[in-house]
Amino acid sequence: MKSRVGIVGHRGYSGAELIRILQHHSRVEMVLLEHREDAGGGGAVRRVQGPPRLPYDPEVVRREGLAVVFLATPPEVSMELAAGLLGAGARVIDLSGAFRLRTPENYTAWYHAPHTQPELLAEAAYGLPEFCRPRIPGARLVANPGCYPTAANLAIRPLVDAGVVDRAAGIVCDAKSGVSGAGRKPSLKTSFCEVTENFSAYSVLHHRHVPEVLQVSGLEEREFSFTAQLLPIDRGILETIYFRATGVASAADLVDLYERRYSGEPFVRLYNPGHLPDLRGVARTNFCDIGVTLDARTGRGVVVSAIDNLVKGAAGQAVQNMNLLLGYPETEALL
Repeated sequence: MKSRVGIVGHRGYSGAELIRILQHHSRVEMVLLEHREDAGGGGAVRRVQGPPRLPYDPEVVRREGLAVVFLATPPEVSMELAAGLLGAGARVIDLSGAFRLRTPENYTAWYHAPHTQPELLAEAAYGLPEFCRPRIPGARLVANPGCYPTAANLAIRPLVDAGVVDRAAGIVCDAKSGVSGAGRKPSLKTSFCEVTENFSAYSVLHHRHVPEVLQVSGLEEREFSFTAQLLPIDRGILETIYFRATGVASAADLVDLYERRYSGEPFVRLYNPGHLPDLRGVARTNFCDIGVTLDARTGRGVVVSAIDNLVKGAAGQAVQNMNLLLGYPETEALL
């Protein structure tokens, strides 16, 4: 018997990516749940054939026996829907930022809105499998990580855990993303004429993904500087992370450290010392590629971390979490 899973928000970029991945999953059947009319009109996403479309309603979820429902929706919509889905017996994987932070106060500080479901916020498991895997299989609600924090934490936390970062010198994360990271809703700043032939920084010093990096990496806010920048491409995230190293003599030492931490992890790929990843290598995959270099004389270290923001940064990681929830091989439909 295949598990039945639902998608709310299937017309957005992350929702469409979920459909693409799950069409190749041998153990699940999809149902597309219609929550609101798509104000943006038609487009290629509407022409996806196959999965049945049903009106969103908790009773529909119960009647259809949906084991998992993905919420590819804005945070305020995810907060509105999650409790009803859980009450209907489904487990929920939320791709928004609604349940990623640990306290309502932290959410309000970074998202500039009240959190309407503090009990669920406290319950949610953070869904970065490489660091949070033990808690995910038993969770009712999984908060899928943000795209920027996924690339950042996979690069930074092993260094912090190993004590090879001079934390007094701070860590600088220079992050670039394709335009799909802003979502499908039209806006001036992501329109063709604004983005093409252009490159710009945004949300400087106040990006809402910063607290996710802090809570997973163990850094303090004063130790971490993050700047997000918009690339004139459709997808991909590349982060160049600068730090001062201590207690290591070469890039090879750092690569050995990563190899020990990620031994057996199917979706983290490490480059040889001094070699660095690019976006083409991770496009439409669930991999995070990491490369590192070090100037031993000055202690300057640079890590480059690359992911596809719609796959490992969103839908692919959500399917990875679904596989853990349902007891399927973690790599199913992702390799």
